[in-house]
Amino acid sequence: MHFDDNADCALLFGQHHLNLARIEQQLPVSIVTRGNEVFIQGETDGEVRAAAAVLQDLYAQLKKGRPIGRDEVDASLRMLAGGGAGGNGTGSGDDTAVRTERRLVTPRSLNQAAYLHALERRDLVFALGPAGTGKTYLAVAMAVAMLKQRRIDRLILSRPAVEAGERLGFLPGDLKDKVDPYMRPLYDALQDMLPEGKLAQRMESGQIEIAPLAYMRGRTLSNAYVILDEAQNTTPSQMKMFLTRMGENSRMVITGDPSQTDLPPGMPSGLSDAVGKLRALEAVGVVQFDKRDVVRHPLVSAIINAYELAARPAAQQMEEATRLPSGEADASSDGQRQQ
Repeated sequence: MHFDDNADCALLFGQHHLNLARIEQQLPVSIVTRGNEVFIQGETDGEVRAAAAVLQDLYAQLKKGRPIGRDEVDASLRMLAGGGAGGNGTGSGDDTAVRTERRLVTPRSLNQAAYLHALERRDLVFALGPAGTGKTYLAVAMAVAMLKQRRIDRLILSRPAVEAGERLGFLPGDLKDKVDPYMRPLYDALQDMLPEGKLAQRMESGQIEIAPLAYMRGRTLSNAYVILDEAQNTTPSQMKMFLTRMGENSRMVITGDPSQTDLPPGMPSGLSDAVGKLRALEAVGVVQFDKRDVVRHPLVSAIINAYELAARPAAQQMEEATRLPSGEADASSDGQRQQ
């Protein structure tokens, strides 16, 4: 491969060629550079073409002024593995990129691209999947972008105030002080999207509101973008109450992981209940994420995989642990026949 800009090549390869090393870790190829030329060697033509597609995609991102690091390399590899045309430079990511006041937010997996597409076109969207897949972050990014474009008048973020297996007891302060610990992830996402000082200004003006789910009853939310986070911790009655708050020219996004409910044992989750009842409606979008969409530390995906494995029936685990490859199984049976 030949690239026309030596300065961009240095950024593409990364310091000490770390970006190229990351590609070599994920794909069975060897990459050698000479100036602005790249030579890729692999066992199959498909592997070589895959590595070339990732480099072309990352180079296209550089040409658009975007920095390239490990996250961008992983995103491009993830999009390619999912069957996409690459990450966000030459693939479909540009069509679904969201520009907030602080950053350009682009999808880092095909499911994230589908999610942003649904957020743009559907009035009600359910996002299901494990932690670290960008469910809340992307929803907040889309909401801030729509607020900036004046497509909505206000942004409302809510969570059920349920402790994760703990009993915190009495919390001092006023209502805001009491619910802030539960709402911290939403604050973190907003602070990543808005310039310093703008968040407090918009919250004071009422453009952005963060409230516990219990305070939604009786309200009609018109011209608003409403996000319910950690919705697996709602009961069916709470979920029905929340969904029926939708007013004219409003959008709702409900996010959660059905496998991590903190409700009392035996209590059904309102998230799973609502998805089962509403997913057939045309105006409703349902996006299912999995461990391949995790964009946090690489270890998070491995942790999710380990917990999924541990949740399988013991008999199934034993069968998988004792199962031999076909060649070894044949050799074992031959030995038994000879004995």
